[in-house]
Amino acid sequence: MTIKHLLQLLSLAALWGGSFLFMRIAAPVIGPAILIELRLLLAALFLLAVATFLKRHLQLRQHWKHYCILGWFNSALPFLLFAYAAQALSASLLSILNATAPIWGTILVALRYKKTITLKVFAGLIAGISGVALLVGFDPAVLAADSWVVIGAALSAALSYGIATCYAQGKSAIEPFANAHGSMWAASLLLLPLLPFFPTQASSDPEIIGSVLLLGIVCTGIAYLFYFRLIAEIGAPSALTVVYIVPVFGVLWGHLLLDEPIGWHTITGGLTILTGVVLVTGFNPLSLWRNRGASYV
Repeated sequence: MTIKHLLQLLSLAALWGGSFLFMRIAAPVIGPAILIELRLLLAALFLLAVATFLKRHLQLRQHWKHYCILGWFNSALPFLLFAYAAQALSASLLSILNATAPIWGTILVALRYKKTITLKVFAGLIAGISGVALLVGFDPAVLAADSWVVIGAALSAALSYGIATCYAQGKSAIEPFANAHGSMWAASLLLLPLLPFFPTQASSDPEIIGSVLLLGIVCTGIAYLFYFRLIAEIGAPSALTVVYIVPVFGVLWGHLLLDEPIGWHTITGGLTILTGVVLVTGFNPLSLWRNRGASYV
């Protein structure tokens, strides 16, 4: 990994960290379902334009079922759950809870392929649970009525990402860009039947409109392009380390732009969760630099 790749990784983390900021701004006003439907459609249209320019084809007849499964568990369901939680939880807390996704993914893959869950992985799971407990138990805003419902929604969103990771094992025959493009269209169609079950309200507020556009085009469409470029250049394992950096930007944007407080429980809980992720996934930051090559530009 070169300095250029590190900067790309930080840029991607900043974009994905910003997604929690924009959901926190827009979801309480226009409703979670319509917000995510617009997010998916805008991202799908953006990726369609890119696919047309690059002459990339989806091969829908062969892969439509795959796009539907991936679109539901990797986009529609987690996006909707996070947007629902964003009506009550801070952007900072949402971004930290999102970091539990690798824990769920590793455990699900271990169970599916009957791999032994080692003591180290078990310790990571305990650390992850402890971190969530710290965040929830010492945050006055979270202790309000029905807080466990929205906390459960956010953790279920992270679990959904884990299910998508487990499902994606062995599906490498389909290129990453096609996965992103196809799954966005599938997710937007699968979410349509749920719209009547969620309250929706139109808004002409420029801040809300800007949040929706930035969430769909920048934090989803453009972010996917960044992500897949990183996968192509440095490999999936290194690109996936972005999950460790996203909470930093989620907390930063929430504090700077929404005046969300950063308490001791935010820092301690976040670091405890990330420690759990490191233990469960076996990630070693030093390994990123062992094969970095000679160029740093």
